[in-house]
Amino acid sequence: MTTLSRVVLALVLLAASARAQSLVPVGARQLVIPFENASHEPRLYWLAEASAVVLTDDLVALGAQALSRDDRLRAFEQLRVPSVATLSDATIIRVGQVVGARQVVVGAFDLKDDTLTVRARAIRLDTGRMFPEIAESGPLNDLFGVYARVARRLVPDSTVSTEQMERGHPSLPSFEQYVKGVLAENPATQTFFLKEALRISPDFQRARLSLWTVYTEQTEHQQAFDIVRQVPGDHPLSRQARFLAAISLMNLGRNPDALAALTDLNREKSDAALLNDAGVAQLRRPIASAAGPSVDLFKQAVAASPNDPDLAFNLGYAYWLARDTPNAVVWLREAVRRNPVDDAAHYVLGVALQSSGSAAEGQREKDLAKRLSSTYAEWEAKQPGANAAPVRLERVKMQLDAANSPSVEDAIVATEQRDQRELAAFHLDSGRRLFQAERDAEAISELRRAIYLSPYDREAHLLLGRLYLRAGRVREAVEELKISIWSDDQIDAHLALADAYTQAREVAAARNELQTVFNRDPGNAEAKRRLDLLPPP
Repeated sequence: MTTLSRVVLALVLLAASARAQSLVPVGARQLVIPFENASHEPRLYWLAEASAVVLTDDLVALGAQALSRDDRLRAFEQLRVPSVATLSDATIIRVGQVVGARQVVVGAFDLKDDTLTVRARAIRLDTGRMFPEIAESGPLNDLFGVYARVARRLVPDSTVSTEQMERGHPSLPSFEQYVKGVLAENPATQTFFLKEALRISPDFQRARLSLWTVYTEQTEHQQAFDIVRQVPGDHPLSRQARFLAAISLMNLGRNPDALAALTDLNREKSDAALLNDAGVAQLRRPIASAAGPSVDLFKQAVAASPNDPDLAFNLGYAYWLARDTPNAVVWLREAVRRNPVDDAAHYVLGVALQSSGSAAEGQREKDLAKRLSSTYAEWEAKQPGANAAPVRLERVKMQLDAANSPSVEDAIVATEQRDQRELAAFHLDSGRRLFQAERDAEAISELRRAIYLSPYDREAHLLLGRLYLRAGRVREAVEELKISIWSDDQIDAHLALADAYTQAREVAAARNELQTVFNRDPGNAEAKRRLDLLPPP
């Protein structure tokens, strides 16, 4: 092989390697962020969101796994990021991480003399690599064609034809009205634009689904049902439309019809959301035995999606309504384990525990629920002395076939839980330092914040109990120390609880706590010393 041949071969291999590195792995999630309006023309405000919607559609059509607008908005909401603001690179990367994306696509558009220029750049989140900019231009009325070329360069190996890729696009005027509709904040304005989109392109079914959302949020359930029923049975969005129609039927109180529709959909292709919502429809039927059959449906839903806290809650709640207290306690514990700040799950668990004879433990769960939400204190005030749970707490699922799409909800929940743990740890550490500095009022405030974020943090309850004890608030100290022991049974909490009982002059209770320590650790000198100081029984 000549020197020139070797150089050529090396360059080819280098180019192939660079190209391979530039491609996001097959199946990896991509997130398209709304593009920046570089021309700053107010009339083009809708193109920022349109850029993300069109490019996402094209990437999906080419076989990539791009996350939907709804997924992006949920991430924005979780991070409290304005959906219309220009975002920093750090915020964009954080949003991508929240939804579990591997690659984020950012960009800008400019319009001069009716020529649209689009610039896009991909960022790999796992390596931090920013790829070379992609630029495409064309007349504004060829917006779909311009973005199709950008998508093709982002997914160069796709064998999908351009005709196939653009098949799902409506007319540009209709698409403009649709985007303006989903961006509008006023329901009347949303309805106007979405109806206009359908007037221009009657077969633009995505606009119908968006209009269903507007009607449903305004509790106009009959109109929501009527609009979504117009989606043809052979359309790709037909399954989603039938699912939304079933939800409308539930909202209209037509639960037998909803149950039948959901059962038919599940028979065609089983899904946790269908099983769950069928359980809800069954539960809402005005017959005494509704809770029993709903339990079986919720059990199937949990089996299909084991990590979903809402499904665990619905199963526990259905068991409670069916008067199966032991199983209600089991599944409501699972719900709060999966989502420690689920106020409804804590409250119903408290009701179930008290009904099973665990009065103190049940009261602690109710107290946790009231710390998380004022709803339950207000509800209890209306029915003093009753040990009951509010009605209609069951949760309806709104996303169909989530198991077959990127598990964005799981990624968001995992991020929320991680953020909560990190923030709780921050407040706990602050409370610990303030406790040691004897700045008690500030320490109590910090520890309450930690407990709000992590209701079963045993150290936070222990420190709070010690603070209350130091302040002479003995009853409150006893309750906090009991929760600490219930959360994680450790010797130091038993010793502190013995101190609290001693101050309350409940000698027998103090002796029981110290004996518990001594039985577990016979060599514990502190427990023996305190036992010796107590008066004889």
